[in-house]
Amino acid sequence: MNILILGSGGREHTIAWKIAQSNKCKNLFVAPGNSGTAIVATNIPIGVTNFKAIKEVVLNNNITMVVVGPEDPLVLGIHDFFLEDEALKNVAVIGPQKAAAELEGSKEFAKEFLFRHNIPTAAYQSFNANSVEDGYAFLETLKPPYVLKADGLAAGKGVVILEDIDEAKAELKAMLVDAKFGIASTKVVIEEFLDGIELSCFVLTDGVNYKILPTAKDYKRIGEGDTGLNTGGMGAISPVPFADDIFMSKINERIVIPTINGLQKDNLPYKGFVFIGLIKVGNEPFVIEYNVRLGDPETEVVLPRLKNDLVEVFEAVANQTLDKIGIEIDERSAATVMLVSGGYPEAYEKGKVISGIESIKGSIAFHAGAQLKDDKVVTSGGRVMAITSFGNTYQEAIKKSYQNIERLHFDKINYRKDIGFDL
Repeated sequence: MNILILGSGGREHTIAWKIAQSNKCKNLFVAPGNSGTAIVATNIPIGVTNFKAIKEVVLNNNITMVVVGPEDPLVLGIHDFFLEDEALKNVAVIGPQKAAAELEGSKEFAKEFLFRHNIPTAAYQSFNANSVEDGYAFLETLKPPYVLKADGLAAGKGVVILEDIDEAKAELKAMLVDAKFGIASTKVVIEEFLDGIELSCFVLTDGVNYKILPTAKDYKRIGEGDTGLNTGGMGAISPVPFADDIFMSKINERIVIPTINGLQKDNLPYKGFVFIGLIKVGNEPFVIEYNVRLGDPETEVVLPRLKNDLVEVFEAVANQTLDKIGIEIDERSAATVMLVSGGYPEAYEKGKVISGIESIKGSIAFHAGAQLKDDKVVTSGGRVMAITSFGNTYQEAIKKSYQNIERLHFDKINYRKDIGFDL
């Protein structure tokens, strides 16, 4: 079959790399793609939210499956767009419909869902520009640190955690009144701080059945020791060593099953990935957030560990036969380290030539913010490339990634030297 992947990051290169290994995939396209997807697929230079152009690509190339990488097209209703179009309605779309995508599109919607289905999560209240004073009063009832979340999509940067009450109040005003995150912070969710260690649980569902994929842990902050500004993710490891069988059974019974049942009860049509951001407090799991697609850079450690033919798995999602498939996982650990542009996540320069990719041995380079220009691979974003390795332990995998990073170069290259430090 002919398959189209939407997106241009490390996640999409990893999905393309995995799908390209399937005998079931005849022609693979990525829109808009990057220098990495160009190795395994045909890139098509259109935006992920240009539904009209996507329709043309699907019809012109006889595409029968569309895999949606990022959240924006899902929140804007691309799955519904396909279902409502006579020419597209039989194309399989991997990703939830618009109503279900609100789990990521709105933090308030997600919190209401969690409380409605008795899924463990932090206490919260939400506020808008007319209730800033109420927000100040609610902050006074909480102990520091204070957690403020922009309600809408803010490219992974809409969460602020502050120790000082006055700073928290100023931040609330900046988000609601001064529109710090644009329309994403028209509403702000303030929640109690949960003290623990974070991890991600990836679930694939066909709307009725589900499979739990490997756990992962990513590192969001730019600086060593989890310091500095939040980024889209500086590295990840899988599996998470502290998520033992007992803890995983708690996640399944208290969080995954009520989530899948809740989607059905609330009539939220869902065929795709549910990314559950969790925190382990003591020995108990709590939900921090839902995402309605694979995470990045977690994808770069989760999908390489999946032994199954990914196209077969996606077909089962589309046909609601996921219960008929057994998921096979590589027992080894995987680690990825993200190379970023100097200055990221603030201002940075693009167009820096990346050298040494061909000298990587025993690791996989998943391209993210990188493009081809005059037969050279150049930087085109803040997060440039993820170097993924396998090992018998996560320490061994991390070491291999760092060894290969030594072979790579671009001007002002930056990366964290301590991925896995807290494990």
